[in-house]
Amino acid sequence: MTHIAIEHLTISYETPQGNEFVAVQDFHLEIDRGRFVTIVGPSGCGKSSLLLAVDGLLRPTSGRVVIDGTVVTKPGRDRAMVFQSFALLPWRTVLDNVRFGLELQRWNADDPVERACRFIEIVGLSGFESHYPHQLSGGMQQRVGIARALAVDPAILLMDEPFGALDAQTREIMGSELLRIWESNKQTALFVTHSIDEALLLGDTVVVMARNPGRILDVIPVDLPRPRSVEMTDTAAFAEHRRRIRQHLRAERTAGE
Repeated sequence: MTHIAIEHLTISYETPQGNEFVAVQDFHLEIDRGRFVTIVGPSGCGKSSLLLAVDGLLRPTSGRVVIDGTVVTKPGRDRAMVFQSFALLPWRTVLDNVRFGLELQRWNADDPVERACRFIEIVGLSGFESHYPHQLSGGMQQRVGIARALAVDPAILLMDEPFGALDAQTREIMGSELLRIWESNKQTALFVTHSIDEALLLGDTVVVMARNPGRILDVIPVDLPRPRSVEMTDTAAFAEHRRRIRQHLRAERTAGE
């Protein structure tokens, strides 16, 4: 069943010079419930703008986003965003940061402290509940951000380059952890990345975007078995998907020169 329908979405901005800049043009995609969709493309192709529109934080110039048959006009409890910047409140502990989203939603389905502790455990941070963000590594801070997003029980998880600020080894570990968590919850997920390998390891589908204006170049079903691991990057099937995406991005880069 279609969970998210992005229907001929166009997003444009007015530049300081008074000109129109088209960030996303005629983006059309249907995403089934429980699918993990990754979006890859060069900087400036409108990936972040697209996520903000799905989240309801950005109004489209034309087209629309429809979730479960309802047009998105504002943020909703069914969506949660994880950003590249960890976006933690520095004066709050790990526990209080994870609990923050629950407080905003006036959560009363169960005890918010117990719930926050459960998701802290899920992301592997048990024992760090009383730590402050400055006492954590980058990877640990991002785990807090993921726990905060998951704690509000979103039907849709939106992730805007959440591992982009991490070193390669930590990024690999976080990708594996995210897959483990997602496979137990199966939220519908949209994940923006610059990494082709990351897009393929995580996604059921990879959307390849071009820029100026941002638009879809290709939609690639990833027919690799789950569960997945980094060892899969050495397989012939993975290499063929990687080659296809690289060809698109290389052609796009050449066209822009």
